[in-house]
Formats: sequence, C-alpha cells, structure tokens
Amino acid sequence: MGVINTTPDSFSDGGKFDSLEKAFAHARKLIADGADILDIGGESTRPGAHAVDLEEELRRTIPLITAIREISDIPISIDSNKSDVMRAAVEAGASIINSVWALQMDDSLQVAAELEVPVCLMHMQGTPATMQHNPVYKNVVAEVKAFLAARIAAAVDAGIGIDQIIIDPGFGFGKTIEHNLLLLKSLGEFRELGVRVLAGLSRKKMIGTILDKPADQRLYGSLSLAVMAAMLGADILRVHDVAATADALAMVAALGRVA
Repeated sequence: MGVINTTPDSFSDGGKFDSLEKAFAHARKLIADGADILDIGGESTRPGAHAVDLEEELRRTIPLITAIREISDIPISIDSNKSDVMRAAVEAGASIINSVWALQMDDSLQVAAELEVPVCLMHMQGTPATMQHNPVYKNVVAEVKAFLAARIAAAVDAGIGIDQIIIDPGFGFGKTIEHNLLLLKSLGEFRELGVRVLAGLSRKKMIGTILDKPADQRLYGSLSLAVMAAMLGADILRVHDVAATADALAMVAALGRVA
C-alpha cells in the first residue's frame, strides 16, 4: 500500500504532494514502482495534528482519486474518518476505507456498511493531538487485540462481511517504542482474529529514535521492519518507499516458497 499524503503537515512528506499535479505525479510513480493499493489522505494524523474541515479534506482528496481512476484501476484507499469524505471518495472511485478511528466517529460505521467496500480498522489510544502524551497499557498486545476484536464484531453487526475487514494495530498511535516493538513481535496473534492484518511502520518515529535519523533518512530501518512484519504475519504493508519495499518483500516471498 503506497502512501499519498495531500497534506501540508504530515510527519514524513508534508507539503511534498499538496497540489493535484504533484500528488498525481507521485501516484503514477507509486503505480510504476509496484504498489498494489494507493492510500490517499487529506488530513494529517501525525502526533499533535489537528482536524481539517470537511470542504478542505474533500478538495485535497476527491480530484486526485478521480484523476487516478482515469488512468488506472488500482485499488484506492481513502484514509479518512468523515463519512461524507468516505461517501464522496467511493463515488469517485475509491474501493477501501481506512479509518484510524476504527469507524467509531458519528455515522461512519453505518456509512461504510452501506458503501459495501473493505474497511481497515485501526487502534489508537487518545486522539492525534494527544496520543503520544504518556501512553500507558497494562498489556499492550492484549488490550489492542481486545479493542480490534470488539470493532470487528461491531462492523459485522453493522452488516460488513468478515472477509471485508482489515485490522491495523496502529503502530505509533498512542504507543511508546516498547509498545510498538511488543506489537510487532506479537503480530501473528492478531491473525487469530480471522481477518487480514495491515502494518504501518514506514518512516515512523520509533525508527528515528532507535537509529537517530530524521524522517527522510529512515529507509533502511523501514525496510527492516517491513521484512519483519511480513514474516510475522502482515498481509498488507503501508509504506512510503514502494519500489524498495517491493524488492524486500519479493525476497521474503522467495523464502516462503522453499519447501
């Protein structure tokens, strides 16, 4: 899953793709690099981020989805928590809803069920504005897993098929480095919930802290985590560096084919 942030303030690439022309050119590059899915977001969810109004989020995302759909049938994920954005994005050609709030806001769960597209449900402690203010768990793996199990049940109750659900432990969303590493080490446990697992580790602050590297120098750390996540059970990897990650995952796949 290749990331396209059309925001001026995303943690890794804020401002690089904040015009339709730049974002569309990046989408074409990610497709050429081997992306299987494009994830488009118009509202930053970095630590400390604040909400964007509806009209601005629509302006940042819908024209891009329309433009991509004119040149490719690649699956497009809309990274949003506003039901109006979800609806408009699917009408424009998006085919996945990616919700960092796990479809808990307003009528987003019901709207997602009506739209009949796959959904990704992520765990987050707190809000983007507060989530990194001393996150605390008694047992991070058990608590995140229980939360996601409850959201899966809510989605199924709303009419979303179990085969349409993806879960994301939410690396970096209200977690310390130790929490993130424990979740990664236990990633296989999340497969016990019977749905696909997405891991978003690319360029995250944990890499920067461990390696003492800024966001634009975290490629090697990101590739290491991508390989580990794939080997530990992730079905989908949300990444910024598609070509390099595709090569790394091809080697993981080759190992898996050896009897």
